[in-house]
Order: sequence, then structure tokens, then C-alpha cells
Amino acid sequence: MALSRGLVLMSDTRTNAGVDNISTFRKMFHWEVPGERIIAIMTAGNLATTQSIISQLEERNKAPGERRNSLLDAPSMFQIAGIVGRLLRETIQSQDADNGQTGSGAFAASIIVAGQIAGMEPRMFLIYPEGNFIEASGDTPFFQIGETKYGRPILLRGYDRDMAFADAVKLLMVSFDSTLKANLSVGMPLDLLVIERDQFFPVHERRVTADDPYFKAISTGWGEALKNAFHALPDYSLEGQSGSAQCPVKPSPSER
Repeated sequence: MALSRGLVLMSDTRTNAGVDNISTFRKMFHWEVPGERIIAIMTAGNLATTQSIISQLEERNKAPGERRNSLLDAPSMFQIAGIVGRLLRETIQSQDADNGQTGSGAFAASIIVAGQIAGMEPRMFLIYPEGNFIEASGDTPFFQIGETKYGRPILLRGYDRDMAFADAVKLLMVSFDSTLKANLSVGMPLDLLVIERDQFFPVHERRVTADDPYFKAISTGWGEALKNAFHALPDYSLEGQSGSAQCPVKPSPSER
């Protein structure tokens, strides 16, 4: 989520290969150069693909002293998105070919890249399996990957570019809570990262577990608030002629 004061990122950690094979894996990663840049990546899709992407970025095939993440040398966030996009496309194509499933989509994945380089604006990109990407803007200030449909309406209604970080975190938790209630492919814990403009380190980072007191308060409070809001809406009246184009609306309890 892009705000006027920075970026707020949240991801779940559940992966599954069927309802009886559920595991927990981190889907958010970040790297920083103090005072110069911070880059974060969130992943969704085939786990083998996304883990390969992170391993290649971190050059894990080399000795620890010889590793150098290419994202830490790229001169702009746009070029970083291009590097990740090409790597994603090539990785999917390679795995498809190795497994004889070219074009099947079995190894598809998508990625969000977000961060800031000194002297430039914070930027966020959504990278598709084909390697192409789009950038967040004033009209599209947040991206979702993976399971999106249940939590998206909450973000659309609650987002404000000038909202405080704390309110943005609250909004994301409400959005994730709604998704968790409706879809088994999304699960706790959640990873949270807050990046403030021109501060090239995480100003807030934590893992939110299922027994987290604040998240539990958000989940319970949101459920109760929805019930109260529902009962405060005007009642629908079944009185009147059958098949009528119009049906009178009874006043809500608060208006009686």
C-alpha cells in the first residue's frame, strides 16, 4: 500500500498443495543499504518458483563472502522491477521446460516489488508471471497478489493516501481478517513491514500470530461493527403488491 508518507506491506505465510498439505513459508523479503535504499519483495504462486527467485537474487549458489544481491546495485526502482520481471519469466519458462509443462501455468507466480532509493520517490510495482509489470499510482495506490477478492472491497472503501501508518496497518488487518474468514488458502501468521519515506530501514517490522491480542481485537471488533452497521440499515418491507416494481422501505430502528 502506497501512502504519502511511505509504504505499508503485509503478507500471509500459508502455502498449500491441497487441503491436507498446508505449510508455513515466508512470502515477504527485504534488503537495505543504510542511508541509500530499501527494497522489499512479496511473492505469491508456486512456492518452488518464488523460492528460486529469492535464491537467485541473493546468489545463494555462491560462497557467502562472494554473494551480492543485484537489487542493491540497480540505479532505479524501475530497473529493479525489470530485473525481477526478467528473472521471474525465465525461471517459470525453465521450470515449465524441465517438467514438460510448457504453457500449463503450473509454475506461475506473481511478485510485488516496493521500496525507495535515495533521491527518488518510494515506488511499488506488480510483476506478472510473463515478466511485465505495472506501477502503483494515485489511481491505483495498492496491489494485491494471491487471493484478493475477499479483502479488496475493504481496502477500496477505507484507503486514504494521507492516512497514518497505524491506520493503514489497521485497515490491512481488517482486510486480511475478512480473507482469512473466507478462504483456507490464506493463513496466519502475517508479516508486516512499514517503510517511511526517506528512511532506508524498516521503521516497523513484526510477525502477527494467530494469538496476537491486537489482531484478535480487530477481528472481534470488526465482526461486531458489521453486525451493528447491518442492523442500523433501513429495513426492507415485504408489504405491497406482488410483482410491484417498487417496494416501500421501513425506517431503521434508530429512525423510529
